[in-house]
Amino acid sequence: MSTPDKPQFLAIIGGSGLNHLSILEGAYRRFVRTPYGEPSCPMTLGSICGHPMVFLARHGHGHTIMPNEINYRANIWALRKLDVTGIIAVGSVGSIHPVLGPGDLVIPDQLIDYTSGRPGTFFGSEPDIDMHVDFTHPFDVSLRERLSGVADLLGFNLRDGGVYGCTQGPRLETAAEIRRLAGDGADVVGMTAMPEAVLARELGIPYAQLNVVANYAAGIRESAQGIEFSALGPVLEEAMCKVRLMIETLVGCKMPA
Repeated sequence: MSTPDKPQFLAIIGGSGLNHLSILEGAYRRFVRTPYGEPSCPMTLGSICGHPMVFLARHGHGHTIMPNEINYRANIWALRKLDVTGIIAVGSVGSIHPVLGPGDLVIPDQLIDYTSGRPGTFFGSEPDIDMHVDFTHPFDVSLRERLSGVADLLGFNLRDGGVYGCTQGPRLETAAEIRRLAGDGADVVGMTAMPEAVLARELGIPYAQLNVVANYAAGIRESAQGIEFSALGPVLEEAMCKVRLMIETLVGCKMPA
């Protein structure tokens, strides 16, 4: 992912449950202007154990931007302008697969796009962008392997691989829609992987998702009669502590004894 003449400079995109990255040292905010309008918020730049990093709150610092109204092109273009060498996108998801429960971590290797109307390409406005981009494997293998290895070192319960079903939002899905997604092969459901992943691919930025299971999807187990929102906060808070530790370990700050 990185080369000797281009040091590692990771970007972390935070979703629900990760609106800021308190482990960044010397953090400061920088607004990056783009041809596609304003990003979700100013970029937060800093370092972790001497390694430069940038954090972007996908929904804005106050978590006010709905998934279907995020300016994905501005976000990804701004990160490219900062010369990041990889993007780890953190987000909460609902579990469709029976072995995944609240608090589990998932690194998906595939996705199905159910969104509509989201500007999803730089083709036609950026030079050297082909009309058709290969998207056979939507997530960067090297980044996924590194994340999986960190989870193993830390002893975290993590599923390496799975299909992310990306829905439009902002409403949650019906039980019938979840049955459809399950029939299509989706293991988790979220609202933000697309077009984020393909835009990063078009600009040649390695991109991987690190998902936290916040709840069972509609109609499944404890969510059979509805989603209990009051239970999501504690689950996400505990899981995001693991995410922060994974990020620190990934850049070599903290290694398990």
